[in-house]
Amino acid sequence: MALRLLPSAERAHLQAIYDVARVIDDLGDEAEGDRVALLQAFRNDLRRIWHGAEPAAAVLRRLLPTVQACALEPEPFERLIQANLQDQTVTRYPTQDELIAYCALSADPVGRLVLAVYGAATPETAVLSDRICTALQILEHCQDVGEDYARDRIYLPQNELRRFGVREEELGGQRTGPQLERLVQKMVADASGLLAEGRPLIGMLSGTARLAVAGYLAGGLATIDALRRAHWNVLPTGPHPRKRDVARHAAGLLMGASR
Repeated sequence: MALRLLPSAERAHLQAIYDVARVIDDLGDEAEGDRVALLQAFRNDLRRIWHGAEPAAAVLRRLLPTVQACALEPEPFERLIQANLQDQTVTRYPTQDELIAYCALSADPVGRLVLAVYGAATPETAVLSDRICTALQILEHCQDVGEDYARDRIYLPQNELRRFGVREEELGGQRTGPQLERLVQKMVADASGLLAEGRPLIGMLSGTARLAVAGYLAGGLATIDALRRAHWNVLPTGPHPRKRDVARHAAGLLMGASR
């Protein structure tokens, strides 16, 4: 959901969170030098917020008012950092369950932080948010097969690669073979099921919280549309959702939740 559609206070809080998440991802994916050391240093700086000290990084100083206003806990940010630390040493996931455990570090914390901004974080809403965020992460992995392979990372489970007869080197190719297309289709079906499980979250929210979460879920549905429209062809780069499809899905989700 475009932040510009949200009230300024909410927009500022969400932007502060996203900016920190982006820095963490950049340190794990793009930074020059010892990425482990850089991530650990950023984690130590982040922890200063909850110890009554001002952090050194400007992006963390901008986060401080959001932490105070929304009573954010450090744990979701710690999990995001742990995901990127894991990326430095773990480049393959043997099974779908292990991939989902990784998504619990790399994706689910963002949804929980969004719920906290809206004062809507409960055990029930967190579970549904996790379903949506895990699905969105899986869809992103499907879109980024070639890009991830170029970084020597493969997020498609190893047992599924074997089951569908996909060789690792095919992921760096210029065209998607039929075996990989079938595997991507299977992964997208799994993600679609998770989105369906998380959909009731929209009806549990109100106001702009409902609008924001519907936007995230709509983005996932539009990504599925894009992958289907591309006939599961994700190499060398995957397709991206159309804005009109995101808007169409968001309208349908909001109408359904209001009944």
